[in-house]
Amino acid sequence: MAAMKPRTGDGPLEVVKEGRSIVLKMPLEGGGRLVVEMTADEIRALGDAIDNCEALA
Repeated sequence: MAAMKPRTGDGPLEVVKEGRSIVLKMPLEGGGRLVVEMTADEIRALGDAIDNCEALA
């Protein structure tokens, strides 16, 4: 049987630099957090995509 791990709090939105990568930790509706490791180029592309969504709204 698999061991049950205790669930930690959702916590705030976090973006931290770890070595060459940037780690995004985003709280999710319903609990838990999405953790994504990205490069600086991917972060810029994500920022551009978000900016373009705001222009459409």
